[in-house]
Amino acid sequence: MGKLNDAIFGLAIADALGVPYEFNKRGTFECTEMTGYGTWNQPPGTWSDDTSMAIATAKSIKDNNGKINIDDIRENFRQWAFQDAFTADGIRFDIGGTTETALATGEPGTDERSNGNGSLMRILPLAFTDCTEDEIRAVSAVTHGHETSMRACVIYVDVARRLLAGEEIKDIIPTLRYDKPFDRLCILDMLREDEIRSGGYVVATLEAALWTLIHYDGFKETVLAAVNLGDDTDTVAAVTGGLAGIVYGLESDFAKECMDKLVNPELISSCLWEE
Repeated sequence: MGKLNDAIFGLAIADALGVPYEFNKRGTFECTEMTGYGTWNQPPGTWSDDTSMAIATAKSIKDNNGKINIDDIRENFRQWAFQDAFTADGIRFDIGGTTETALATGEPGTDERSNGNGSLMRILPLAFTDCTEDEIRAVSAVTHGHETSMRACVIYVDVARRLLAGEEIKDIIPTLRYDKPFDRLCILDMLREDEIRSGGYVVATLEAALWTLIHYDGFKETVLAAVNLGDDTDTVAAVTGGLAGIVYGLESDFAKECMDKLVNPELISSCLWEE
Protein backbone atom coordinates (compact mmCIF):
# COMPACT_ATOMS: atom_id res chain seq x y z
CA MET A 1 0.00 0.00 0.00
CA GLY A 2 1.17 3.52 -0.71
CA LYS A 3 1.66 6.69 1.24
CA LEU A 4 -1.95 7.80 0.72
CA ASN A 5 -3.07 4.68 2.56
CA ASP A 6 -0.54 5.32 5.34
CA ALA A 7 -1.60 8.95 5.68
CA ILE A 8 -5.36 8.43 5.79
CA PHE A 9 -5.22 5.36 8.00
CA GLY A 10 -2.71 7.16 10.20
CA LEU A 11 -5.25 9.95 10.49
CA ALA A 12 -8.08 7.50 11.23
CA ILE A 13 -6.12 5.57 13.88
CA ALA A 14 -5.14 8.77 15.67
CA ASP A 15 -8.70 10.08 15.43
CA ALA A 16 -10.07 6.88 17.00
CA LEU A 17 -7.43 6.99 19.73
CA GLY A 18 -8.54 10.50 20.63
CA VAL A 19 -12.33 10.07 20.48
CA PRO A 20 -12.80 8.72 24.06
CA TYR A 21 -10.81 11.62 25.55
CA GLU A 22 -12.22 14.63 23.70
CA PHE A 23 -12.61 17.71 25.95
CA ASN A 24 -10.53 16.15 28.75
CA LYS A 25 -7.86 18.45 30.11
CA ARG A 26 -4.17 17.72 29.70
CA GLY A 27 -2.76 15.75 32.60
CA THR A 28 -6.12 14.29 33.72
CA PHE A 29 -5.77 11.12 31.60
CA GLU A 30 -3.23 9.06 29.69
CA CYS A 31 -3.97 7.34 26.41
CA THR A 32 -1.71 4.32 25.90
CA GLU A 33 -3.75 2.16 23.52
CA MET A 34 -6.96 1.98 21.50
CA THR A 35 -9.85 2.19 23.95
CA GLY A 36 -13.50 3.17 23.68
CA TYR A 37 -16.52 4.79 25.29
CA GLY A 38 -15.48 7.85 27.31
CA THR A 39 -16.69 11.19 25.96
CA TRP A 40 -18.81 9.89 23.08
CA ASN A 41 -19.61 6.40 24.44
CA GLN A 42 -18.39 4.78 21.23
CA PRO A 43 -16.83 1.30 20.93
CA PRO A 44 -13.03 1.03 20.61
CA GLY A 45 -11.73 1.91 17.17
CA THR A 46 -14.59 4.26 16.29
CA TRP A 47 -13.48 7.28 14.29
CA SER A 48 -15.24 10.63 14.13
CA ASP A 49 -15.92 13.56 11.84
CA ASP A 50 -12.21 14.07 11.16
CA THR A 51 -11.91 10.77 9.29
CA SER A 52 -15.41 10.97 7.83
CA MET A 53 -14.73 14.30 6.13
CA ALA A 54 -11.24 13.28 5.05
CA ILE A 55 -12.52 10.16 3.29
CA ALA A 56 -15.46 12.09 1.84
CA THR A 57 -12.88 14.44 0.32
CA ALA A 58 -10.77 11.52 -0.90
CA LYS A 59 -13.79 9.80 -2.44
CA SER A 60 -14.58 12.88 -4.48
CA ILE A 61 -11.00 13.12 -5.71
CA LYS A 62 -11.11 9.43 -6.64
CA ASP A 63 -14.44 9.79 -8.46
CA ASN A 64 -13.16 12.83 -10.36
CA ASN A 65 -9.92 11.21 -11.55
CA GLY A 66 -7.67 13.21 -9.26
CA LYS A 67 -9.33 16.55 -9.88
CA ILE A 68 -10.94 18.90 -7.36
CA ASN A 69 -14.70 19.23 -7.80
CA ILE A 70 -16.01 21.60 -5.15
CA ASP A 71 -19.69 20.82 -5.72
CA ASP A 72 -19.03 17.10 -5.46
CA ILE A 73 -17.00 17.49 -2.27
CA ARG A 74 -19.77 19.60 -0.75
CA GLU A 75 -22.36 16.99 -1.68
CA ASN A 76 -20.30 14.26 -0.03
CA PHE A 77 -20.07 16.39 3.10
CA ARG A 78 -23.83 16.90 3.10
CA GLN A 79 -24.43 13.18 2.74
CA TRP A 80 -22.22 12.67 5.77
CA ALA A 81 -23.74 15.47 7.84
CA PHE A 82 -27.40 14.81 7.11
CA GLN A 83 -27.61 11.20 5.87
CA ASP A 84 -24.93 9.47 8.00
CA ALA A 85 -22.79 8.51 5.00
CA PHE A 86 -19.01 8.11 5.41
CA THR A 87 -19.42 7.12 9.07
CA ALA A 88 -17.76 4.33 11.05
CA ASP A 89 -20.97 2.55 11.97
CA GLY A 90 -23.79 4.38 10.21
CA ILE A 91 -24.25 7.15 12.77
CA ARG A 92 -22.78 10.66 12.68
CA PHE A 93 -22.18 11.55 16.30
CA ASP A 94 -19.99 14.66 16.04
CA ILE A 95 -20.05 17.79 13.88
CA GLY A 96 -18.62 21.26 14.35
CA GLY A 97 -20.93 24.26 14.48
CA THR A 98 -19.31 26.15 11.60
CA THR A 99 -19.34 23.01 9.47
CA GLU A 100 -22.98 22.20 10.17
CA THR A 101 -24.14 25.75 9.44
CA ALA A 102 -22.12 25.97 6.24
CA LEU A 103 -23.44 22.67 4.92
CA ALA A 104 -27.02 23.55 5.83
CA THR A 105 -26.94 27.05 4.29
CA GLY A 106 -24.35 26.71 1.55
CA GLU A 107 -22.47 29.67 3.04
CA PRO A 108 -19.08 29.12 4.73
CA GLY A 109 -18.08 30.71 7.98
CA THR A 110 -16.00 33.79 7.19
CA ASP A 111 -15.68 35.69 10.47
CA GLU A 112 -12.87 35.34 13.00
CA ARG A 113 -15.00 33.09 15.19
CA SER A 114 -15.27 30.60 12.32
CA ASN A 115 -11.62 29.59 12.59
CA GLY A 116 -12.13 26.18 14.12
CA ASN A 117 -10.12 23.26 12.79
CA GLY A 118 -12.95 21.75 10.72
CA SER A 119 -11.30 22.25 7.34
CA LEU A 120 -7.73 21.54 8.43
CA MET A 121 -8.72 18.10 9.73
CA ARG A 122 -9.96 16.95 6.30
CA ILE A 123 -7.55 18.63 3.88
CA LEU A 124 -4.79 15.99 3.77
CA PRO A 125 -5.99 14.09 0.66
CA LEU A 126 -5.21 17.20 -1.41
CA ALA A 127 -1.49 16.69 -0.73
CA PHE A 128 -1.68 13.64 -2.98
CA THR A 129 -2.95 15.63 -5.96
CA ASP A 130 -1.47 18.38 -8.12
CA CYS A 131 -4.10 20.87 -6.98
CA THR A 132 -3.22 24.54 -6.74
CA GLU A 133 -3.18 26.81 -3.72
CA ASP A 134 -6.43 28.38 -4.91
CA GLU A 135 -8.04 24.93 -4.99
CA ILE A 136 -6.85 24.17 -1.46
CA ARG A 137 -8.41 27.42 -0.32
CA ALA A 138 -11.63 26.60 -2.15
CA VAL A 139 -11.89 23.18 -0.50
CA SER A 140 -11.39 24.79 2.91
CA ALA A 141 -14.01 27.39 2.04
CA VAL A 142 -16.73 24.80 1.54
CA THR A 143 -17.12 25.24 5.29
CA HIS A 144 -14.32 27.49 6.57
CA GLY A 145 -13.79 30.57 4.41
CA HIS A 146 -11.81 32.89 6.68
CA GLU A 147 -8.29 33.69 5.55
CA THR A 148 -6.76 32.09 8.64
CA SER A 149 -8.45 28.73 8.03
CA MET A 150 -7.66 28.71 4.34
CA ARG A 151 -4.04 29.64 4.95
CA ALA A 152 -3.65 26.93 7.60
CA CYS A 153 -4.81 24.36 5.05
CA VAL A 154 -2.33 25.63 2.46
CA ILE A 155 0.54 25.42 4.96
CA TYR A 156 -0.44 21.93 6.09
CA VAL A 157 -0.72 20.57 2.55
CA ASP A 158 2.66 22.11 1.74
CA VAL A 159 4.26 20.41 4.75
CA ALA A 160 2.67 17.09 3.81
CA ARG A 161 3.96 17.37 0.25
CA ARG A 162 7.46 18.16 1.49
CA LEU A 163 7.38 15.13 3.78
CA LEU A 164 6.23 13.01 0.86
CA ALA A 165 9.18 14.33 -1.13
CA GLY A 166 11.54 13.06 1.55
CA GLU A 167 12.27 16.18 3.57
CA GLU A 168 12.52 15.82 7.32
CA ILE A 169 10.29 17.76 9.68
CA LYS A 170 13.30 19.16 11.57
CA ASP A 171 14.43 20.81 8.34
CA ILE A 172 10.95 21.99 7.36
CA ILE A 173 10.02 23.76 10.62
CA PRO A 174 12.62 26.59 10.43
CA THR A 175 11.44 27.47 6.91
CA LEU A 176 7.82 28.04 7.94
CA ARG A 177 8.20 31.80 8.28
CA TYR A 178 4.85 33.56 8.21
CA ASP A 179 3.20 36.63 9.66
CA LYS A 180 0.79 36.39 12.59
CA PRO A 181 -1.08 34.28 13.52
CA PHE A 182 1.35 31.71 12.05
CA ASP A 183 4.52 33.38 13.30
CA ARG A 184 5.35 30.64 15.85
CA LEU A 185 5.52 27.80 13.33
CA CYS A 186 9.20 28.39 12.57
CA ILE A 187 10.19 28.13 16.25
CA LEU A 188 8.08 25.14 17.27
CA ASP A 189 11.22 23.12 17.91
CA MET A 190 12.08 25.55 20.71
CA LEU A 191 8.69 25.64 22.45
CA ARG A 192 7.79 23.67 25.55
CA GLU A 193 4.66 21.57 25.87
CA ASP A 194 3.10 24.09 28.24
CA GLU A 195 3.39 26.69 25.46
CA ILE A 196 1.30 24.54 23.08
CA ARG A 197 -2.48 24.82 23.04
CA SER A 198 -4.64 21.96 21.83
CA GLY A 199 -8.15 23.34 21.60
CA GLY A 200 -10.26 23.77 18.48
CA TYR A 201 -8.66 26.95 17.09
CA VAL A 202 -7.16 26.11 13.70
CA VAL A 203 -3.80 27.78 14.37
CA ALA A 204 -3.46 25.98 17.71
CA THR A 205 -4.23 22.64 16.05
CA LEU A 206 -1.66 23.21 13.30
CA GLU A 207 0.95 24.21 15.87
CA ALA A 208 0.17 21.23 18.11
CA ALA A 209 0.42 18.76 15.24
CA LEU A 210 3.74 20.06 13.94
CA TRP A 211 5.12 20.48 17.47
CA THR A 212 4.31 16.86 18.28
CA LEU A 213 5.77 15.60 15.01
CA ILE A 214 9.10 17.31 15.66
CA HIS A 215 9.36 16.40 19.35
CA TYR A 216 8.53 12.67 19.17
CA ASP A 217 9.90 9.74 17.19
CA GLY A 218 7.88 6.82 15.86
CA PHE A 219 4.22 6.50 14.93
CA LYS A 220 3.10 5.23 18.34
CA GLU A 221 4.92 7.86 20.36
CA THR A 222 3.79 10.68 18.09
CA VAL A 223 0.08 9.93 17.93
CA LEU A 224 -0.21 9.09 21.62
CA ALA A 225 1.56 12.33 22.52
CA ALA A 226 -0.91 14.23 20.33
CA VAL A 227 -3.90 12.66 22.09
CA ASN A 228 -2.38 13.33 25.50
CA LEU A 229 -2.16 17.06 24.82
CA GLY A 230 -5.84 17.01 25.78
CA ASP A 231 -8.85 19.16 24.82
CA ASP A 232 -9.62 18.57 21.11
CA THR A 233 -7.94 15.18 21.31
CA ASP A 234 -9.40 13.53 18.22
CA THR A 235 -8.73 16.37 15.80
CA VAL A 236 -5.27 17.31 17.08
CA ALA A 237 -4.36 13.62 16.90
CA ALA A 238 -5.89 13.18 13.44
CA VAL A 239 -4.03 16.16 11.99
CA THR A 240 -0.84 14.80 13.57
CA GLY A 241 -1.53 11.19 12.64
CA GLY A 242 -1.88 11.88 8.95
CA LEU A 243 1.62 13.33 8.84
CA ALA A 244 2.99 10.61 11.13
CA GLY A 245 1.59 8.02 8.73
CA ILE A 246 3.55 9.64 5.91
CA VAL A 247 6.77 9.80 7.94
CA TYR A 248 6.71 6.42 9.68
CA GLY A 249 4.24 4.25 7.79
CA LEU A 250 2.02 1.74 9.56
CA GLU A 251 4.32 -1.26 9.87
CA SER A 252 4.91 -1.01 13.62
CA ASP A 253 3.28 -3.51 15.97
CA PHE A 254 1.32 -0.67 17.55
CA ALA A 255 -0.06 0.54 14.23
CA LYS A 256 -1.03 -3.00 13.25
CA GLU A 257 -2.78 -3.54 16.60
CA CYS A 258 -4.71 -0.32 16.11
CA MET A 259 -5.62 -1.29 12.55
CA ASP A 260 -7.02 -4.58 13.84
CA LYS A 261 -9.31 -2.63 16.19
CA LEU A 262 -10.31 0.10 13.74
CA VAL A 263 -14.02 0.08 12.92
CA ASN A 264 -15.01 -0.26 9.26
CA PRO A 265 -11.59 0.00 7.60
CA GLU A 266 -13.20 -1.29 4.41
CA LEU A 267 -15.10 1.96 3.98
CA ILE A 268 -11.92 3.98 4.39
CA SER A 269 -10.11 1.84 1.82
CA SER A 270 -12.97 2.14 -0.67
CA CYS A 271 -12.59 5.93 -0.69
CA LEU A 272 -8.89 5.88 -1.59
CA TRP A 273 -7.33 5.62 -5.01
CA GLU A 274 -4.38 3.60 -6.24
CA GLU A 275 -1.17 5.59 -6.30
